[in-house]
Amino acid sequence: MPQLNPAPWFAILVFSWLVFLIIIPAKVMSHISPNEPATMDSKKHKTESWDWPWQ
Repeated sequence: MPQLNPAPWFAILVFSWLVFLIIIPAKVMSHISPNEPATMDSKKHKTESWDWPWQ
């Protein structure tokens, strides 16, 4: 049965893992987000308690 011969399938497995571990992360990490996150001001927002009408 040809499925039991590991020679071609092992090379395909190794090359596919090389692509997944080396090439794809490098391409993904090279992208720059068009909308960089803005820094928020450090002042606290005033929160008010909510008066429940039934209590």
